Amino acid sequence: MENKPPFAVKATSRLPVPSSLRNKRVLSEENLPAIDMKRFCESSAEEEMIHRRIPASIATTRPKALAVAAVTRSQVTGRKSVSSTRSGFRAPASSARVVNKKAIPSISAPRTAGSSAVVATVPGKKRAAWDLKGQVSDMRDKVTSYKDKVHLLSGDNVQLRRNMEEMQQRLDTLRVENKELSSRFCMLETDMKTVQEKLQQSIHQVKELTSLSTGQKQQITDQLQTIQELQEAKQSLCRLLDSAELKLKQAEQENSHLRDETKARRAQIGDLQQEIQEKEEKLHMQEMDRRHLHNVIQELKGNIRVFCRVRPLLKSEDQKNLDQIHFPLQDKKSLVLSRTEESHIGREKEDVKYDFSFDHVFPPLSSQAEVFEEISLLVQSALDGYHVCIFAYGQTGSGKTYTMEGPDDMADETMGMIPRAVDQIFQHAAELKSRGWTYKFTANFLEIYNETLQDLLVKRSEKNVDYEIKRVSATNEELHVTNLQYVAVASKEEVYKLLHSAKMNRSVAKTSLNDRSSRSHSIFQLRIEGRNEMRDLKTNAVLSLVDLAGSERLDKSLSKGDRLKETQAINSSLSNLGLVITSLSNKDTHIPYRNSKLTYLLQNSLRGNSKMLMFVNISPLGENFSESLNSLRFASKVNECVVGTAQVNRK
Repeated sequence: MENKPPFAVKATSRLPVPSSLRNKRVLSEENLPAIDMKRFCESSAEEEMIHRRIPASIATTRPKALAVAAVTRSQVTGRKSVSSTRSGFRAPASSARVVNKKAIPSISAPRTAGSSAVVATVPGKKRAAWDLKGQVSDMRDKVTSYKDKVHLLSGDNVQLRRNMEEMQQRLDTLRVENKELSSRFCMLETDMKTVQEKLQQSIHQVKELTSLSTGQKQQITDQLQTIQELQEAKQSLCRLLDSAELKLKQAEQENSHLRDETKARRAQIGDLQQEIQEKEEKLHMQEMDRRHLHNVIQELKGNIRVFCRVRPLLKSEDQKNLDQIHFPLQDKKSLVLSRTEESHIGREKEDVKYDFSFDHVFPPLSSQAEVFEEISLLVQSALDGYHVCIFAYGQTGSGKTYTMEGPDDMADETMGMIPRAVDQIFQHAAELKSRGWTYKFTANFLEIYNETLQDLLVKRSEKNVDYEIKRVSATNEELHVTNLQYVAVASKEEVYKLLHSAKMNRSVAKTSLNDRSSRSHSIFQLRIEGRNEMRDLKTNAVLSLVDLAGSERLDKSLSKGDRLKETQAINSSLSNLGLVITSLSNKDTHIPYRNSKLTYLLQNSLRGNSKMLMFVNISPLGENFSESLNSLRFASKVNECVVGTAQVNRK
């Protein structure tokens, strides 16, 4: 296609290209695919060269003005085609149409230039107005010139039409070729993309295979090293195996020896277990014998015992007035009261002595620990299953509350009998646990004020309930108080908290003998339930610790109003207590327990199958001589009473 002769030689016409052909050319350019733009631009460049050559040929045969006009037109046309070719892209159809519309006015330009050129070639000057013949001659020459020009332009037109047809044929051929090349280009582009994808996949696979190969090489190296280590370990294990086999043989020999020794030890263990069982049985029998002997000793001492305690003088009291109380030397059971009295006639004065003998007498310097040591065996009886009642009797200010409860600080040296008894019970219960005994403890704390029961574990604002003493059942002689709080306790600390709460709620009042006198009987009871599962034994006992109200006489207490009623109720209950003890000693058929709430509540701890201890507390002051004498006389009567043998509450 490049060897063909240039068709610009045939293009000798100077006529401008019609607008219809230009539109067709633009449309054909728009229809070309993007891939053939390069080839189309080359053909456009060839056409531009043709247009540039045509005016040159025309200029050699035509007037100069016409040639200039033609060149101007071709240059304008050629610039547009060149600019479109150099831009490297195909303009849209709309923009092509606008270019063609602007180029239409340039078609008339060469004609005007041509005509002016022809007129310019006519020689001569301007005819005069009267020279009509000359003017006609000039007009004929112009007509002849125009005819020649028309003839020439007609030939050019024919030639241009032929050239246009040839160019159209060539354009069609190029379009077909362009279409084929575009299709082939698309196929090649698709194939190239496929090949590139395969190439990328191949490169990726090569990288993976390379990485895999490197990893496998490293694995092989590691495995070889592992194999070497395993071989070394195998050799080491073989050596260990040989050593283990040797040790196994030795162990089997030792095992055989140990089996024989174990068999002998088992026989020995069986003998020891039999011996332990016999020892436990013997220990149990000894424990039962201990309890029996302990009870015998307590019975020999008396199931009703009386201890006398003289309180020490306070710092605010006169230290000189102590001549009325005497303690015989080497005798811890006697006490002598003496004072100078006038004779019945009133003329002579003589010293009168009152001798008293009790189970034990504690002088003023006796400590709380010394006092508790004498009653500790009685407290142990409660753990063994016997009802035990310990109460303090005496006038106001004689030290009853200090003896039973002690001060509020709960110091080891000054703790009273109640906290010390609780401490001993919980300590011995823990020791008996190794012998198969388990214990359950239930505590309550109440007071009897004016023959009315009050729960000391409940605040006064909550005491709006009635408390009554009733039997548990018709077949059971055990008593309980309705609406009373019975608190299960598991340690002495829990009991201490109850004691502190009860002390805050107890009824006290000011009297002539004491600024803070206890105007009620306070009763602390601890129910002890023991159980031995191995021996199928059960025990049930109640430890009652009582702090009685002051026992002073009415004329001495100078009580009035409510204090008078309190004193009368206190003296009445104390009198009934003495009456009950006397009736028990006399073996009366009727025991007046119900005469007072105090004796009714404590009847199970006062009757013959229980153990009772009475503290009689007296003041060392001479001004309290009469009250001390009355207290000691009441205690002597109680000490003379003998009740029946106590029985253990065992099931």
